[in-house]
Amino acid sequence: MTLHEDRGRAESFGAAAERYDRSRPAYPPELFDAVLGEDAAGLRVLDVGCGTGIAARQMIARGARVLGVEIDERMAELARRWGIEVEVTAFEAWEPGVRRFDRVTAAQAWHWVEPVRGADVAAAALAPGGRLCLWWNVAEAPGDFRASVDPLYARLAPEAHAFSVLLGSASRPTPFGLTAATSALAASPHFSTPQRATFTWSRRYTRDEWLDQLPTHSDHARLAPRVLTDLLGEVGDAIDALGGEFEMSYTTTLLSAARRPR
Repeated sequence: MTLHEDRGRAESFGAAAERYDRSRPAYPPELFDAVLGEDAAGLRVLDVGCGTGIAARQMIARGARVLGVEIDERMAELARRWGIEVEVTAFEAWEPGVRRFDRVTAAQAWHWVEPVRGADVAAAALAPGGRLCLWWNVAEAPGDFRASVDPLYARLAPEAHAFSVLLGSASRPTPFGLTAATSALAASPHFSTPQRATFTWSRRYTRDEWLDQLPTHSDHARLAPRVLTDLLGEVGDAIDALGGEFEMSYTTTLLSAARRPR
């Protein structure tokens, strides 16, 4: 089963919307330089899988006008509290009508969209010359952190470790969904050849900040409550043994393609 077919996992985030909003990292400014350009004032953006609006808020701060599409009403409601307009539906079923956008974006969300249908819907929404911009974070934990926590996952939650979007980067450096999205765009008659760019950055986490974030990831949220409690306790102990905080490195991969003339 591909990720977009696992609807229980795909739609698990709303149960922890408040935690998701406060704990998930934002994205580096250089990414939005590439996505929006130097002058984003008035740029029309459709943000797919907008969640609580973490990426949308960064784009709005640059002057873009953002409409979100989000499948989970609980996530959408929190985004609306930030002043973001959101339409609740699966993107594959969303219809633009006569509306056209300069950008269609998806921040850490396109792997929940069927890539061929998603490309078709994005193409219908984009003005000629507009761009589809998809991006993902891959975390790269410091060696001492991984050496401490890997055995804990192997013992307590091997299923989370094997398929984790967050923690799988040691053996799987390519983000979930990137390969399928690239193939779908390359085969689409609506888009130019997709291009990739990467942006490296880091964030320092305290013990409590890291433990707050972990349950917002679907691979952790779907663990049995007792397993998750035990895992968080032991991961917390491991971070305490490392001094109570650590620096997590991230690589953000941007996949983009321009809408061909209609």
